[in-house]
Amino acid sequence: MEPKNYLVVKIEGEYAYLRDENGECDEDLFIALALLPAGVNVGTRLHYEMFEYTVED
Repeated sequence: MEPKNYLVVKIEGEYAYLRDENGECDEDLFIALALLPAGVNVGTRLHYEMFEYTVED
């Protein structure tokens, strides 16, 4: 699986909606906050690689 960059666009309860910044997918990804780094909020940029999300600087 190749690395991807996402933007957190919405948080509802215990779930976040991630938008693909590479433009490869038109639909937002729906994922549990427990799988994301602590402190993630709307507007946070994430990098996904090797089944792990990290916050982008």
